[in-house]
Amino acid sequence: MRLLWVAIAKKETLMTLAEHWNSRYEAGTTPWDSGLASRELRLRIEEQKLAPCRVLELGCGSGTNAVFLAELGFDVTATDCSDVALAKGKTLAQQRGVRVNWICGDVCELDFGEPFPFVFDRGCFHCCRRERMPILPALERATTAGSKMLVLTGNANEERDHGPPQLTEAELREELDGLFTIDSLREFYFEDPGGVQGPLGWSCWMTRR
Repeated sequence: MRLLWVAIAKKETLMTLAEHWNSRYEAGTTPWDSGLASRELRLRIEEQKLAPCRVLELGCGSGTNAVFLAELGFDVTATDCSDVALAKGKTLAQQRGVRVNWICGDVCELDFGEPFPFVFDRGCFHCCRRERMPILPALERATTAGSKMLVLTGNANEERDHGPPQLTEAELREELDGLFTIDSLREFYFEDPGGVQGPLGWSCWMTRR
């Protein structure tokens, strides 16, 4: 069971990873959860002319992007360690009339079974990296040669004291350009609630070696 120190009311408390994220979703302290499908995900699918296929979303949260992909015809498996977040996703999928395979668990320890031709990650990589969790073996298990992956991360080119964990371009290339070939790396902006411009990010489109 993975534990971490979390600051609550200016005091640190030891809790499991799942407890931490459940508390955030229960309290509604989820500024990254815009309630909108990722604009960058939509653009990348259109630009790459990616046809519907089996897709894995890592750290899906409340399921907005998983449901969006299912609406496009993708066969979606979505994972998160928060059962509170997944409950929100299940409700959304029912409302939209689509099917998603929801899996609750630590992404670094899950057995994904057959590798996926497409993997999407809007925040799992940079959060696992911040907590020193071994995410790369999980990406290796989830993909096979030729698999495509889109990773969206925080961007260290913007000075700020909030938002997602930040990486430099050099860090991103050093950590991912081994298991994957980075086909396209560009800057973009996350969307905050209401569709307003959020933090600066990296959009990394890759092919598994």
